Amino acid sequence: MITPQPAGGEPAEEAEALIRDRLVLFRRRMRREAALDQITCRLAVRMNVRPSEAAAYLARLSHDSGVDLLDVARSVDERNPGAPEEVPVEVPSWVNDVMGALQVAAAYLTPVRDEAGRIVDFLVAATTEYAHDVTGRDPGLLQGRRMMELSPGVVRSGLLEAYLRVYETGTPFSRGPFEYVEIRDDRSWPVSVSVKAARAGDGVLATWWIHDEEERLTKGWERAQRLAGLAWAEWDLATGRVSWTRGMYEMFGREPSEGPIPLDRLPGMVAADDVSRVKEMTRTLLEYREAVEEELRIQHRHGIRHLRLLAEPVLDHDGLPVAIRVMAQDITADRRRERALAMAHEQASRARRRAEEEHRVAVTLQDTLAPMHSRAIDLHGLRVGFRYRPGEEVDSLGGDWFKARPLPDGRVLVAIGDAMGHGLTAASLMVQMRSGLAGLAYTGAEADQLATWLNELTYHANQGITATGTAIIGHYDPAARALTWVSAGHPAPVLVRDGKASFLEGDPGTMLGAFEAMQYTLTRTGLREGDVLLLYTDGIVERRGRDLGDGLNALLDAASHCVGGDLDDDITCLLERLGDEPAQDDICVLALRVS
Repeated sequence: MITPQPAGGEPAEEAEALIRDRLVLFRRRMRREAALDQITCRLAVRMNVRPSEAAAYLARLSHDSGVDLLDVARSVDERNPGAPEEVPVEVPSWVNDVMGALQVAAAYLTPVRDEAGRIVDFLVAATTEYAHDVTGRDPGLLQGRRMMELSPGVVRSGLLEAYLRVYETGTPFSRGPFEYVEIRDDRSWPVSVSVKAARAGDGVLATWWIHDEEERLTKGWERAQRLAGLAWAEWDLATGRVSWTRGMYEMFGREPSEGPIPLDRLPGMVAADDVSRVKEMTRTLLEYREAVEEELRIQHRHGIRHLRLLAEPVLDHDGLPVAIRVMAQDITADRRRERALAMAHEQASRARRRAEEEHRVAVTLQDTLAPMHSRAIDLHGLRVGFRYRPGEEVDSLGGDWFKARPLPDGRVLVAIGDAMGHGLTAASLMVQMRSGLAGLAYTGAEADQLATWLNELTYHANQGITATGTAIIGHYDPAARALTWVSAGHPAPVLVRDGKASFLEGDPGTMLGAFEAMQYTLTRTGLREGDVLLLYTDGIVERRGRDLGDGLNALLDAASHCVGGDLDDDITCLLERLGDEPAQDDICVLALRVS
């Protein structure tokens, strides 16, 4: 015997054994629930209480004794084998007349009350000759007995509560077909039923219909059609008679009371562009006598519906068409999803093209204002080197910038900054900050005033958009060999002197653009010949998975090790020592050697 192997090579026996084990557990649980329900209902009948009260009583006994609930229930059931004797109910003569006239399964139910006058159950006072229950018991075995004793399934299914509402409110009840599970001899009896009930005199008249296998298959097919969006139609060419399932009416937006559409009126139901398709479809069916599949757009009262039609001619023994049968499927939702998907793809493509263009512009802008590499230059007693490196992600191009230029008063403006964000937005803000500072610097104002003005410029730069950034702004005075500088929320500069690196101490300040009016504190740092200042952006000390403090310590260690030779080589060494792999954020370094 060859054992079939599922895809992936897993033996079929393992899957079969797993399914068998789960079925065993499921059936065991069903038997347990059935036994509990049946005992609970018997106990409720004996105690003349509601089933919920009997269940609570058993639960308390189980909790207090620590014994399994089913074992407790069986013990109580064995100790109380008898049921209270029911007093025969005299029903009015009209009830017997009605029972004799009905040709369906029906029962007349009278209320059973407890000592407080509450209805706790119903008594089967009279039945029709067709009133077999779902387990097949004859009507004679039902009459004169309590409902919970006969049919514990009425509790779990909610039918007992439904009958109670019918009796108390007088409102008729109808339900079904639905899956009803009866319990008898600790077994479950699942069946499909329909139930109706109405108040009649001092009782409830209940009728039920047990659906056979053929009915269940028919109902199942109808449900499958609804779930799959299917419908069926037939046009009799000889008599003109048209048969539609309910789904066909729904697809064409018609009420069954309006009747189906004759075949010759079908062109008037479709979209104008589909009329020619209907003509060709009809020609194929009637002249070529061939089956045809077509998609049509129907003018539904709620809008256009897309239907896929599979039509075939019914031929007589001479090969002449006598009818046309059509299977229709509503694919409107599919077409909507396809349109939504196409629209999403188009939007994604446009967004990608826009992002690529923004990135190209930002790269060009960034490279123009902060080139990735250039040789060191001399400016009024300073040797200046710089390096820019973008982040690892294509869309992570940031707003890092720097400025080093001589001023008319003999000083050198040195600055480095970081406009928050990435892409074109950050690059645009970077341009505003860098260009704004360049213009303001020619006023001759000190660095603290320049920072205040640049803060106001950044705050008002983009109305409706929060624009912020950080910066170090300073002036180097070659005559005094001193740097006067301010920090606007930016990492402190590093001073390398005699091979030892340390951070300059100064007021950290508040980032640019956070508040409309800010004042900054000026710091003066005296320098010596050979000193090197490192101004940098946070990308050099921030790495994914590394603490910021560790990054700052690594910067000091690298600066102490690398600085001392050619300035360009020093920067290269610094970046390599800090980690040559691409950084998460972009990096900008400005190195100043006092000459």
